[in-house]
Amino acid sequence: MIRFPLPRRRQLKIVSVVAAGLLVASVATSPAGNAAPATAAEGGTGTAPGLDVDEISSSPNLRQVANLPKQAPFDTTSAFGTDMAFQGRYAFVGNYNGFVVYDIGRPSAPKIVSQVLCPGSQNDISVYGDLLFLSTDSSRNDDSCASVSQPASVKESWEGIKVFDISDKANPRYIKSVETACGSHTHTLVPGKDRKTVYLYVSSYSPRADFPDCQPPHDSISIVKVPVKKPTEAAVVATPNLFPDGGYEGIPGQTSATSGCHDITAYPTKDLAAGACMGDGVLLDIRDREAPRVINRVRDTVNFAFWHSATFNNAGTKVVFTDELGGGGAATCNETVGPNRGADAVYDIAGRGDARKLTFRSYFKIPRTNADTENCVAHNGSLIPVLGRDVMVQAWYQGGVSVWDFTDSTRPKEIGFWERGPLSDTQLTTGGAWSTYYYNGHIYSSDIQKGLDVLKLNDWRTWTADLVRVPELNVQTQAGYLSW
Repeated sequence: MIRFPLPRRRQLKIVSVVAAGLLVASVATSPAGNAAPATAAEGGTGTAPGLDVDEISSSPNLRQVANLPKQAPFDTTSAFGTDMAFQGRYAFVGNYNGFVVYDIGRPSAPKIVSQVLCPGSQNDISVYGDLLFLSTDSSRNDDSCASVSQPASVKESWEGIKVFDISDKANPRYIKSVETACGSHTHTLVPGKDRKTVYLYVSSYSPRADFPDCQPPHDSISIVKVPVKKPTEAAVVATPNLFPDGGYEGIPGQTSATSGCHDITAYPTKDLAAGACMGDGVLLDIRDREAPRVINRVRDTVNFAFWHSATFNNAGTKVVFTDELGGGGAATCNETVGPNRGADAVYDIAGRGDARKLTFRSYFKIPRTNADTENCVAHNGSLIPVLGRDVMVQAWYQGGVSVWDFTDSTRPKEIGFWERGPLSDTQLTTGGAWSTYYYNGHIYSSDIQKGLDVLKLNDWRTWTADLVRVPELNVQTQAGYLSW
């Protein structure tokens, strides 16, 4: 979600039971009884017009298997459920009031293991071994979990990264803080090549001349180095300037100026990263983890208002960028806005080395028209590890959950959806799916107001994903599932 000023606001282990050649043969002969209806097969998953408040609608191939509502003290409308990370049988879900640890060993019956009260939007989250990292992007009077809001114009105010020990999932311990310029709206975990270190690429923005710790032009990111065995020694080691010639100037009321980055997705095994930086989309070389370099930069001054996030395909030959038109709080899935704004944009990556370039191919937006009381726009999603195809699942706030195929970069199509009706039929109330990710056979969705949703996708086109198991998942830290 876009933050507006005042307050300022992923080594995968693969378990496969058949060789790739056998998988290909199996796909060709998979039973027709598991197929989605013809309409879904053609990408026309239909519309869900006029849903009543909280009424559920879905394509036949995607069903809800569980919902666990938010629990006190995270059950207020202002306690937004946010991003997610996974490890073993656990899901970790951020919340504006802290974070929640869920036991998802039985996906149809998730349980809360612990809740950590530690206010500070957005509480973007990642995990690595016994460590959990939390982003704070609202100015606080100190770095404690008992902090209160304090203006960013006060020099002593704090924003940045918090580090927790989660060796005991029932009792996470806060062990370290690292202040970063302009706070930490999101962060991306990038494992070091020595396996003794992890890096956090911290994205933040919205500088102001009267913010001592967030001065314009802020064309940089902060890089936090964390020694895995000595996490209390975590510190900022670099603040590389990604836009030495200045970021996009923006068009007032139409497109955002670049004053930092909103989110970065890394593909460490390919030494690549993609940055969604407000008015710019960038491709980064991250061979030197402490000195990432921009190798290509693109803009869309016609349809993109705010470059929000990025997802590589498994081969690392495409990037899906999202546009968070309206900051996540507006109704943009309607006929007035149309199909190309508040959407995804699919880019191909061509060339080698520093000559690699991003080439625009198409837009994708959910084909259902939402009510004007529903905030709806492209938001956080992940790849589904489907053999030989580029398929992802994605959150669209109150537009719900969409499964779509972008194997053909020029003709993306939706193959499944699940959504609730509006939170209100009389006024626009912020809610819906913030992040929706595929993890070890199920889809997990963090709903801003409704808590944790668990979905199951049953579709012959995606069944090979059920063969993939990973021990840990931070979606913005992509890793190849198999050599496809």
